[in-house]
Amino acid sequence: MRFPTARNGGGLGLAAISYVLIDYLRHLSPSWHSRLQPLLWTVLVLIALSRVPFYRHWSAEFRAVIPFVSSMVFMLATLLFESVSVRFSTAVLGLDWHSDTPPLPDTGQWLLLALNEKLPGTIVEILRARIIGLHHYLMLFMMLAFSVLFDSVEAPGFGLGARYMFTMAIGRLLRTLTFVSTILPSARPWCATTRFNVPTYPHHWAQKYFVPYASDADAIRQILRYDIAYVDTGDYPGDYRPDWGSMSFLIDFLRPIGSEGSAWYSLLKKAEGGCNDLIFSGHMLVAVLTAMAWTEAYGGYSSGIIWLLVFHSAQREIRERHHYSVDCVVAIYVGILIWKMTGFIWPLKNKSRHKRLAKLEKIQGRLVQAAKDSDIDKVNELLREVGFGNQESQNQGPSRAMWLFAGATIFSAFTVVLLALTWTSGG
Repeated sequence: MRFPTARNGGGLGLAAISYVLIDYLRHLSPSWHSRLQPLLWTVLVLIALSRVPFYRHWSAEFRAVIPFVSSMVFMLATLLFESVSVRFSTAVLGLDWHSDTPPLPDTGQWLLLALNEKLPGTIVEILRARIIGLHHYLMLFMMLAFSVLFDSVEAPGFGLGARYMFTMAIGRLLRTLTFVSTILPSARPWCATTRFNVPTYPHHWAQKYFVPYASDADAIRQILRYDIAYVDTGDYPGDYRPDWGSMSFLIDFLRPIGSEGSAWYSLLKKAEGGCNDLIFSGHMLVAVLTAMAWTEAYGGYSSGIIWLLVFHSAQREIRERHHYSVDCVVAIYVGILIWKMTGFIWPLKNKSRHKRLAKLEKIQGRLVQAAKDSDIDKVNELLREVGFGNQESQNQGPSRAMWLFAGATIFSAFTVVLLALTWTSGG
């Protein structure tokens, strides 16, 4: 992978690495962390605010707002679908299945355990260290998007954000379709009983179509022969069915119990992630997309460091058995491929540049002739036709409406940063 040279001396990379190192102090020295982290964020916010009056690309940001908002709406819709699917994947088989089914054999886990015996203790401790988590990758992308204020990244920042959100939404959708297709046991068999309040027994779908054919080889041969669920399961326990009105169709997917309240959406906030294996890893998808955005938009040595952190996160996901090795491997190459496929979204400025260059090629002959004739008026007319004449209006500065848009953008962006820090600080 190519790492382009970082712009403006690599200041953004230094700020990003400082953020990760200072945040890691919470494990080494909580007192120093409590002093340095607010100081770092205060300095970064003040520096960003000082650059707002000098930012020259608010019109480009305005044009990118609709794609960004559309990507956010798409992202929220996919997260809702994912949340329902996560709960369904755990609830449909009941808690007993999750407790009794052993984890799958994972050669990546075996390899890491073997390396613990071979590598020096210091290296092993570094591999075990919780250096970076989900909220770090989100904040690193926020820093990358804000760096358009310093011309470190090509504007518009909303365009970069739209591509990031759209790509992540596509990835989450593909992930959900993958893990809901085949239910795999968790690498942590106790997980479901600690996170979910669902019935212990399987849903009647699983009782009819899965349980009679789960382990009996003869039964499996018969179902292959007749291609029909031939076992009479008789009466099965019925689930609690609250009155959810028009959303009652979700009862079979969420399988609530009486003690969880009457609101269907409250069930989706309690899981904190699934407990069967969710192939591929959502955490690793965020990490890879952040690294891809950083590499393409900024580059430099900091991109290489972020990729090292991505691989560190991958082995830690496997080491701590949050995911199997296959989940991390698939997340890495899927994230890379999806990011490459969404290159048409950002940078939007390149599109207008290519259009101007194409027009310039068409009038090149007339422009050269006007220059030979010293016809300045004709030269200016041709340049305005190409689109370079907009530079004068840009130099006049933003209008009052654009200043209002800039203020709303900065306020909204900082609000999103605070919410991201609050909601994802636990990983």
